[in-house]
Amino acid sequence: MPIVRRSRVTAGLIGCALLTAAAGCTEVAPVPSAASTPSAAIPPTTTTVAPAGSFTLIAGGDVLIHPALTEQATEDGNGKRDYAPLFAGIKPVLEQADLALCHLEVPIATAKGPFKGYPTFYAPPELATGLVQSGFDVCSTASNHTMDQGAEGVANTLDALDDAKIQHTGSARSAAEAAKPLVRDVAGVKVGFVSYTFAFNKGTTRPTPWMANLLDPAAVIAEAKRARDAGAEVVVASIHWGIEGKHEPTADQRKIAQRLLGDPSIDVIIGHHAHVVQPFERINGKWVTYGLGNQVARHEEPKGTTEEGVLARFRFVKSGQGWTVDQAEYLPTLVDLGPPIRLRDLTSDTEVSAARKEQALKRTDGVVLSRDAATDGLTRPGG
Repeated sequence: MPIVRRSRVTAGLIGCALLTAAAGCTEVAPVPSAASTPSAAIPPTTTTVAPAGSFTLIAGGDVLIHPALTEQATEDGNGKRDYAPLFAGIKPVLEQADLALCHLEVPIATAKGPFKGYPTFYAPPELATGLVQSGFDVCSTASNHTMDQGAEGVANTLDALDDAKIQHTGSARSAAEAAKPLVRDVAGVKVGFVSYTFAFNKGTTRPTPWMANLLDPAAVIAEAKRARDAGAEVVVASIHWGIEGKHEPTADQRKIAQRLLGDPSIDVIIGHHAHVVQPFERINGKWVTYGLGNQVARHEEPKGTTEEGVLARFRFVKSGQGWTVDQAEYLPTLVDLGPPIRLRDLTSDTEVSAARKEQALKRTDGVVLSRDAATDGLTRPGG
């Protein structure tokens, strides 16, 4: 059962030799053979009334717009691009939270295009409208694709998000914009957001260091501290890292997570890039989601695992130790390739075949809980 919420507050170089990862977005590893977690071992979510002064954050995986998704959006819009139907399956859970965070992996073009897919993406501007209509409030924008279309692509992306009234962090149009931390009021609590990526794709560069954030743990902590200085009571770090197609986090992911969550300026890590689900883990009393998989994507050669993702939902409460998570949940999702292509919330959806749903849940449960997250309190609604 979902958390019972108050009404939602509507809103408005070094990337390192530490991390290695593929630059593209089509090659994925075979389906893992790791043993799954029996459903009986997955603690069900207990419905509780949200404490006064608390807030709930929900975060999704990679928003990766392959041409097939734009074709679907054009069909859904009767000739005009409409991405809202693609995301409609998760809109109810996004709207239950006080803030919904997306990871926009691709640049956004102007209405004139051109629109491109792999390997150097450029999505239509209607994507931003679809994201806000679906309930997203903030997007992290630092990824290996941030510089796919150069400085112009960064500017067009942030202009599109501004037009849609979605706040953003991870890339910038000016040094002044980059220097200003993103701190947002979330249900009366000041929450800061930072976003960093391990690298940019081969052949793409950033003209200036401030244009897009390259992953350096010291830089992440420094920006988190600037957000604290600007009033943030909680700081969320979105980190683009790891190896594509690999469910298991790398040693470097684990090492960086230890360092970031060992610093009092950072409260939670939301991970991306692998395009498959990776585990959740509690470190120093704080949560890291190593990888949420794809939120939406349509790889040229679907592998099953690249259609599976999760939403991470955390409820923060204030205690004598500051802000902590008292309820942590994961909500498995599936990109149903249709037709039509639709994003499904597997905790509530009845459209997916029973066999495909069971396969996705079994695999996702096994991966997400593989680092003892259930013991530390992670639950799945309906689990």
